[in-house]
Amino acid sequence: MFSHEIQLRIRYEHTDRMGYCYYGNYPSFYEAGRTEMMRDLGMSYRDLEDSGILMPVINMNIEYHSPAFYDDLITVRTILKKLPSSRIFFDYEIYNQQGKLINSATTTLVFLNAQTNKPQRVPEFFLNKIAEKFR
Repeated sequence: MFSHEIQLRIRYEHTDRMGYCYYGNYPSFYEAGRTEMMRDLGMSYRDLEDSGILMPVINMNIEYHSPAFYDDLITVRTILKKLPSSRIFFDYEIYNQQGKLINSATTTLVFLNAQTNKPQRVPEFFLNKIAEKFR
């Protein structure tokens, strides 16, 4: 297992009329978590795309436990529980500043060849970088 954490502040633009963080904003928090996890692995989405690999989200499952509010500092924990093959599965846990779990989710992304738009196995260089973190 490998996990990575980032902190984000809930801005006014994230909230709805009730003062809650609008439910539709959470996928962007997961995206931020995935992006920074990849940077921690020593690569970026741009690196993958430049090598001819795309990673679209094909499935997402979200559970809302408690709301986040304007100006809350949240922690987004992104977790890889197993090594990828042609798909990669991310788990997410979002905590408020008191350390309470307020949201959890999973996403499934597939590795696509950018030229053919067909699924492919995880690129060897990507798998090697992830495998290093699993040791």
